[in-house]
Amino acid sequence: MNRFSLSSAVRGGTLVLAIAALAAGQACTCSSAAVAADVLAEFRDPPREFSVMPFWFWNDDLKDEEIVRQIADFEAHGVYGFVIHPRIGLPRDLGWLSPRMIHAMHVAVDEAVRRKMYVILYDEGMYPSGSSAGQVVARNPSHAARGLAKIDLQPGESPKLEAGWKLVVTLDRPNGQRLAVVERPTGGVIRGLHYLGEETGKLKEELPPAGDILNPAAVSSFIELVYDRYAQEFGRHFGKTILAIFTDEPSPAGRGGARGIVPGNAALLEQVNRILGYDFTPFLADLWHSDGPDAAQHRADYHRAIAICLEENYYRRLSQWCDQYGIALTGHPGGSMDIGAERYFQMPGQDLVWRMVVPGAKALEGPDSTTAKCASSAMVHLGRRRNSNELYGAYGHELTYEEMKWLAGWCFVRGHNLLYPHAFYYSVRGPRRDERPPDVGPNAAWWDKYKPYADYCRRLSWLNTDSRHVCEIAILAEPARLPDRSAKVCYQHQRDFNYLEMRHLGEDAQVEADGVHLASMHYRAVILDGALHVPADALPALQKLASHQRLIVLGSSPYATQLPGARAAATPAELAATIDSLVKPDLTLTPPSTNIRYRHVVKGGRHFYILFNEEETPVTARVDLPIRGTREWLDPFTAAATPAPPAETVIFRPHQLKVLTQKDGGEADGKRGTRTWRDEIRNAPGDAPASFIGAATAAGFVLPRPRRIR
Repeated sequence: MNRFSLSSAVRGGTLVLAIAALAAGQACTCSSAAVAADVLAEFRDPPREFSVMPFWFWNDDLKDEEIVRQIADFEAHGVYGFVIHPRIGLPRDLGWLSPRMIHAMHVAVDEAVRRKMYVILYDEGMYPSGSSAGQVVARNPSHAARGLAKIDLQPGESPKLEAGWKLVVTLDRPNGQRLAVVERPTGGVIRGLHYLGEETGKLKEELPPAGDILNPAAVSSFIELVYDRYAQEFGRHFGKTILAIFTDEPSPAGRGGARGIVPGNAALLEQVNRILGYDFTPFLADLWHSDGPDAAQHRADYHRAIAICLEENYYRRLSQWCDQYGIALTGHPGGSMDIGAERYFQMPGQDLVWRMVVPGAKALEGPDSTTAKCASSAMVHLGRRRNSNELYGAYGHELTYEEMKWLAGWCFVRGHNLLYPHAFYYSVRGPRRDERPPDVGPNAAWWDKYKPYADYCRRLSWLNTDSRHVCEIAILAEPARLPDRSAKVCYQHQRDFNYLEMRHLGEDAQVEADGVHLASMHYRAVILDGALHVPADALPALQKLASHQRLIVLGSSPYATQLPGARAAATPAELAATIDSLVKPDLTLTPPSTNIRYRHVVKGGRHFYILFNEEETPVTARVDLPIRGTREWLDPFTAAATPAPPAETVIFRPHQLKVLTQKDGGEADGKRGTRTWRDEIRNAPGDAPASFIGAATAAGFVLPRPRRIR
């Protein structure tokens, strides 16, 4: 059956039947008409778990009564959860995880329990994560962030090592010069919780030392200081009121360290060699110089290996801990394209800050344009239930209400179903108002009309959760590289897609004559950007796809001769035409428009199409679907439904998002993605209903077992 949320079963009186069916190992056989009706009713008022969950900046002296008052204000404006984010501006006597801070957290969590709201804990004071506000280094100075640096040597010269430095190797370069590679502290820091000199007006930020998150021992210390402390204080709320712990853009080198340092250390080289399949030591000079043969390839290899080392030494450790304690790891990795690290998040996530994405070219081009699909694709392929985005940070005081809505629409049409607005400020006193502005909540000009926006987000988050994504195109990806040029073609031709990290091809994907089968997806067309590196264990799968003409190679690729049968596309027009020859359109606009983005999901026996005019100009077109049935337009702001005649001409205003729904008329492929209930119910007295992390939670960090290529 098509999955729908637990609350709809409760409201419709079908919970007992559903549980009985589960006990018998059967799918629920509830009436499809009743399910469809429940789905439309739930669209109007989705459960609270789909609320936006803003970063709540704790940035001034914390008072119990003010914490309670602000939570009540959040609830009154349609905000039913929050991320507790200790932030710069706290008084000096209110330190990271100090008794006073822990007390304030208890006040907030207890109030959330009372109001049946949700909480996410933040794992650092402030960011990037991995230092515990400098406590990791205070415990052990050798756990400060470290990296590799080079010393150019004169003939006969020996490298001069400073305290804390370690010689890794001395190498002869092709030009005859010698170079020493040393391991040394990066000098990197994190942003701290306290202003220095606020009383005198000579303002500085506290900058604690960054931890060495590539070092397993340093990561163990971080887990003990933060995660174990959270379990001790708040463990009884884990998986109920407290949904997740947020880790924020971990950086191996920290912020602001010495120039010319590359992430890594001497002990890590063994791990790098294992990942690459060859000894990298002779090629270390290529990290700084380009005179060696294949230097560019060696650099790319090394950084790809370091990304995987970070996955294994940091993200996997945190994911294992969260899995053990029944809570999700959420947040986001350091790079917009870091899809590899997402496999260790029970709630994959990304962020949009510093106006990384705005209307225009930046919405479709460049690394940051891939962020939303990075997280939502990971959710789909890993069997997770939610994926998130931290958005609006440092967009500036000039951010408008309309722009705020636009960025949310940009996220939803790409598959996000949990938004972390950055941020609601506890205080805007003095310099706090201008710290990574704006306040998008209680101190914003639009606060009086925030509830319609919050309800809009809740409805679209709900729609993108527990639904089946209808999509037959995959764009191949490296662990830290997502192609944007093929994505742009798909977006502008209403061809939805997911990014498919190539490691899946050697792990858990099935490759057949008709394409790639992974999780609930069946990809009939697979796109390889010619610039990508293809790992050896993925090549047989690509050769299988090429032999059945399911693989499209965009541009020139060094692997072209190894992929006989692959279809070549040199231009965007050729790529669009080749996709058309392999996959029937799921939606057609007449006349065509490059403005419209779309996402198609099936939920509770109904098809839903999210249609978003991403551009500044209006669009007038007829929307044709390959399925039959009665259609309605749903307004995500008001939940109002209006008839949608099949042949009508539709006007999309600039930046307007519409939802088109149609009851399943039996024309869609019945084999796609039928699922049964498998969410575990975990409610405790006094806590908000459990929000289920995902089908793969019980083994959230375990890599899938390999499957054969047939």
